[in-house]
Amino acid sequence: MIDFEKLKGEQQKLSAQVVLQDGFKKVETIAGIDQAYFGTDVISCIVVCASKTMEVLETQTARKQALVPYKPGFLAYREMPAMVEAYHRLQQSPDVILVDGHGIAHPRRFGLASHFGLVVNKPTIGVAKSLVTGTLEQGKIYVGSELRGFALKTKEHATPLYISPGHLVGVGTALKVVRDCIRPPHKLPEPLHLAHRCAKKAMKEEEEKKLAKVS
Repeated sequence: MIDFEKLKGEQQKLSAQVVLQDGFKKVETIAGIDQAYFGTDVISCIVVCASKTMEVLETQTARKQALVPYKPGFLAYREMPAMVEAYHRLQQSPDVILVDGHGIAHPRRFGLASHFGLVVNKPTIGVAKSLVTGTLEQGKIYVGSELRGFALKTKEHATPLYISPGHLVGVGTALKVVRDCIRPPHKLPEPLHLAHRCAKKAMKEEEEKKLAKVS
């Protein structure tokens, strides 16, 4: 039985360690990391790109069993073991990592991007498809009086993305980095789009292997 109240306390404690200052001088390589599910397993895919051209420099995947059930606000405990393994398989460490999830735009100021960034000690930015806390004021996400991130519309007639720093990234820098990674016609910043596609492909390959065994 998972004690989510205990995990909530851990999140609140760890959130104090999040640094909202840029932990880099320039961004030459940028990665996207995204997850897909195969049964009860999490498949994580990380794609490292050159920041200017978005050329793919390296791709790594990892698969781990999800030991924690899905519960909003606690995604890191479910997905992070696979994410960390995929990250540690990289031959080159990216300057910044875009994460499919929230950074500090989270009820306890400690979403998936913040938790992952703290664990691997890398600059991370959360890129989410929904708002889970705070209010929007002229495209800015506020929780109380604190600016936690931005709503960014990257494609006409599409819903916005919600950008917030994870760790070792300033709030304004997070928005700039994501904006610089947009490549039409994709809604997601390119490294995250590529990671999403990679994770889906890996999931389909696992499904095909399973079907082949059955037949």
